[in-house]
Amino acid sequence: MMTNVKLAVIYYSATGTNYQLAQWAAKGAREMGAEVRICKVPELAAQSAIDANPAWKAHLKATEDVPVVSLDDLVWADAYVFSIPTRYGNMPSQVKQFLDTTGGLWFTGKLANKVVSAMVSASNPHGGQETTILGLYTTMFHWGAIIAAPGYTDPAVFAAGGNPYGTSVTAGVELKEETRLAVMHQVRRTITVALGVQYGLKISSHQALQEA
Repeated sequence: MMTNVKLAVIYYSATGTNYQLAQWAAKGAREMGAEVRICKVPELAAQSAIDANPAWKAHLKATEDVPVVSLDDLVWADAYVFSIPTRYGNMPSQVKQFLDTTGGLWFTGKLANKVVSAMVSASNPHGGQETTILGLYTTMFHWGAIIAAPGYTDPAVFAAGGNPYGTSVTAGVELKEETRLAVMHQVRRTITVALGVQYGLKISSHQALQEA
């Protein structure tokens, strides 16, 4: 299946869980023919905190060549898949800081009609996954974006834990094949919705030209 959807896979990851989810999402999107950019939210934590966690330090070193997300990436993409951890049931400050720089794009309507989906990790199965995703989606509602949550639209959602808001995992636990399949379904759904939005916007534009 070939598409003309441009997808930005945007992640923040301290020790690699969300990086792996992002990699799966990018692979699934490319298999559908989408043009993909995978990029990371910049790290803001103090170096002393990073140095105190060997896994954190090692992951940052291993992914130092991954491009840092920019506002240009948001303008370029038709759709976004976010993969982030939770911090006390909220998005990490690193992600919030980046989102807080999007005011100019929002004000000029450049984030409207973007299609968005999100994935999340926490340190335990009930560590705030749902509230973190919903908090992220709240920003997108203000953008005028269109949420493409997986819902219960495929058995893969149930097999991976049953979160209808987005694929959720426990950090520090080996990610299973069920999770990969759920990510693949979620990204396919995101691209399918983005294709529908593209088609709808073209029809709307054509009708507007005819009426002008």
